[in-house]
Amino acid sequence: MSVKSLNSGRADLLIQSITDYAIYMLDPSGIVSSWNAGAERLKGYRPSEIIGRHFSQFYTEEDLARGIPARALKAALEEGRFEAEGWRLRKDGSRFWANVVIDSIRDEEGQHVGFAKITRDLSERREAEEALRQSEERFRMLVQSVTDYAIYMLDPTGRVSSWNAGAQRFKGYQESEIIGEHFSRFYLLEDREAGVPDRALQTAATEGRFEAEGWRVRKDGSRFWAHVVIDPIRDGEGTLVGFTKITRDLTERKRAQEALQKAQEQFFQAQKMEAIGKLTGGVAHDFNNILAAILGSLSLAKRRLADGVDISRFLENAMLAAERGATLSQRMLAFARKQELSLEPVDLQDAVRGMAEMLQRTIGPGITIRTDFPLKLSAALADRTQLELAVMNLVVNARDAMPEGGEVIISAEEAILPDTVGAYVRLSVIDQGEGMNAGTLARATEPFFTTKGVGKGTGLGLSMVQGMVEQCGGRLRIESVPGKGTTVEILLPAAEQSVATVNVSVPEPEKPRSNGALRILAVDDDEIVLLNTATMLTDMGHQVLQADSGSSALVVLASEDFDLMVTDYAMPNMSGGELVEKAREIRPDLKVIVVSGFADLPDGEELDLPRLSKPFTEGELARTISQIA
Repeated sequence: MSVKSLNSGRADLLIQSITDYAIYMLDPSGIVSSWNAGAERLKGYRPSEIIGRHFSQFYTEEDLARGIPARALKAALEEGRFEAEGWRLRKDGSRFWANVVIDSIRDEEGQHVGFAKITRDLSERREAEEALRQSEERFRMLVQSVTDYAIYMLDPTGRVSSWNAGAQRFKGYQESEIIGEHFSRFYLLEDREAGVPDRALQTAATEGRFEAEGWRVRKDGSRFWAHVVIDPIRDGEGTLVGFTKITRDLTERKRAQEALQKAQEQFFQAQKMEAIGKLTGGVAHDFNNILAAILGSLSLAKRRLADGVDISRFLENAMLAAERGATLSQRMLAFARKQELSLEPVDLQDAVRGMAEMLQRTIGPGITIRTDFPLKLSAALADRTQLELAVMNLVVNARDAMPEGGEVIISAEEAILPDTVGAYVRLSVIDQGEGMNAGTLARATEPFFTTKGVGKGTGLGLSMVQGMVEQCGGRLRIESVPGKGTTVEILLPAAEQSVATVNVSVPEPEKPRSNGALRILAVDDDEIVLLNTATMLTDMGHQVLQADSGSSALVVLASEDFDLMVTDYAMPNMSGGELVEKAREIRPDLKVIVVSGFADLPDGEELDLPRLSKPFTEGELARTISQIA
């Protein structure tokens, strides 16, 4: 056997062993002349059933009618090769999708002797491609049918490359009008000038997503509020090929939110006006009582003075009413968390004992006060005056809760709060009165809330106590059971230093005098207050000049020399702070005391000067002068 024959035999064995491809020969007319195992498996014919028959029987009737088999052989003969894909038939009549290659075979002399035909079954790939195509078509139809969202594609530069019905509905552009146009035309002019569209694409490309809300523009120029999402699209190699953009029209939601916000603002305004009404009613009632006592007492004093009768009782009554007015003012400041506290270690037992007589006189004979203090108790860090005012409020509330009389217990003990660091001191005021239900207890410290009826109080008592306690760094707790009474606990930080070093009271002299006479300029826009201040200073032995405004004070300062200026802060046209600044330009060494009816100055106003709060006594004024004179 020759080498050529041996190689030919091996090639035949190789071809016959292949089962994934149908490999067979055709004579020049298309008659099957060989048949391998792969052809038998794919097409279902045994060699004896197909050799000698024309290969066109593998084609569908549609392809036969179009002359596809003959054209395939002609192309292979003329071009040396023919390749195509299409439907082919098996012996049982079923179809399969085939990739077909036909090569022309020539002998050594170049004579055409037939064709080699290789067929591969690609039905699974075809089905997968068809499933993908149908899926993509369904997705395209889905996107196109969506009308509540604008879903479209952008190329890498931001030009529109697809357009759905939702985009057309609320942007107003037909597909033919917008494809190829830059998406920035949907933005407001100011946004385009600020580079917002370009930044959106850049963010999507670098961060993988861009999402925002803002105003967009329709074709007719009208605006709508949009929620926008832009995602980048990348190919298999990670190259950016474009963007998907989803826009939703949220104009109705935006308008609803704005309407809700407006309604809430109106509601809050109504609540505020109601609160102001309650505050005004309660404060007006209390101040009217105070003014009635002051005016009535002074009127009686004036008439009795003309008759030569002793008027000291009426003057004391007027002063007591004025002190009540100052207390009410402190309540207002405490409610606003604006009172100026002077924190110091306070001996609670000493403080309560010191006000026992006043407490008993205030609550009347039907109520008994009992104190319960341990032998040793740490001092509490608090403002003693404000703490005493708070205890007074709590005791009065306890009295009001026991209209038939009863006992009020004031006790104190060391305390540790589980969620805080450091020791605390607990001061409790306990009554066995009517108690509060859950609804009343929940609102007990609410500003303006009161159960005492219209005109019976401001509703600031417990709010004031809570404000003071929180400013001291403590907490207020209230426990109450209807019919069994109420316990109010004031928890204050324990002071580090000993009480023995503080709380040294200095008796106020009735007629305080300074060591030396000073030349003082008194400034206040309220002529009544100005007269009182000037009179107090004169009674102390000082030489006093008066000015009723900042501008008039500057005129006096420019022409005369003074040791001290006592000025109100809140004045029209020029505040006390502005006056001090201008006065220091004229008299750099001028000493100043600032007087204010407010506990603190407006934000941004810092004055490193001695301050005196209204109302003040002659003794307080004298002590302040002595500290700087």
